[in-house]
Amino acid sequence: MAKQWTADDILKMAGAFQPACVLTAAAELGVFDALADGALTAEALAAKIGADARATTMLADAMSALQLLVKSGDRYAPAAGVAEILTETGPTSALAMVRHQANCLRSWAQLADVVTAGRPAPKLPSIRGEQEDLTSFIEAMDNICRPMADKLVASIGPPGFSHLLDIGGGPATWTIAFLRAAPDAVATLLDLPDVVPIARKHIAAAGLTERVTLVAGDMQADAPLPGGADLAWISAIVHMNSRSQNRDLFAKTHAALVDGGQILIRDVLVDAARTDPPGGAMFAINMLVHTPGGGTFTFDELSEDLAAAGFRDAELLHAGEFMDSVIRAVK
Repeated sequence: MAKQWTADDILKMAGAFQPACVLTAAAELGVFDALADGALTAEALAAKIGADARATTMLADAMSALQLLVKSGDRYAPAAGVAEILTETGPTSALAMVRHQANCLRSWAQLADVVTAGRPAPKLPSIRGEQEDLTSFIEAMDNICRPMADKLVASIGPPGFSHLLDIGGGPATWTIAFLRAAPDAVATLLDLPDVVPIARKHIAAAGLTERVTLVAGDMQADAPLPGGADLAWISAIVHMNSRSQNRDLFAKTHAALVDGGQILIRDVLVDAARTDPPGGAMFAINMLVHTPGGGTFTFDELSEDLAAAGFRDAELLHAGEFMDSVIRAVK
């Protein structure tokens, strides 16, 4: 049944940015880490995060209204469970992802201009700077993928492989999951030079340094890709590209794989109408504001692009609700 909209519904949707802005500002400022050692007054909190006292008071009151902080007298402390999620070292930290969403918010706010011009939004760095924004983006991928990685790898029953090529492997979350599932295998991870140190840190923490070769490079600009692998993993990459760019990437991947090697693609898949799942339609907007040609694709489109690159027998191994659908094809 079609939704019957009311003015109240529309106005609530239009104002939904406000709590997100409060949360993401607090994350960028490091408010929750500043409160990790105990409750503080707004003046003490402002001094600790290097901010204006009046503005910090208003921000802390808004966070208290949202129940992210608890205000007692003139002192503020994180609400139950918040520090675990929104501090750098919290056991379930999603801080990097929240900071990445702050960067997304700056681009989404320019959506009308993007639609008019047909070009991505100008990149506006956060108060943390461009390098920290990149780190937040890469670590955000770990925040999102780590809870699902082992389970998804197990669900697709990773095909027998001896050498994984993780293309654009970011924080190495998926390399780690695949190598845990295949104790005798090795991996090569390719990503940009600024990203490789982040991958190295995660690989070392997982105790897998001796089994992973790290290659600094550009998956789009560099040719050829590192060779010799019998399994290629392309995770959350194809949505950043146009179909033409994906065909080029698939062709380079095909050339890098040994005969009989397989490619696995993890991404969001949409239906032919491009409206389901709803998260896929929203993610297409994310690509519109951030990339010149990216978007979300159907299974048929990716299958066609894989075939054009020389792959055969494309199949949907796992149908997910968002960024957890997996396609396999064979060289």
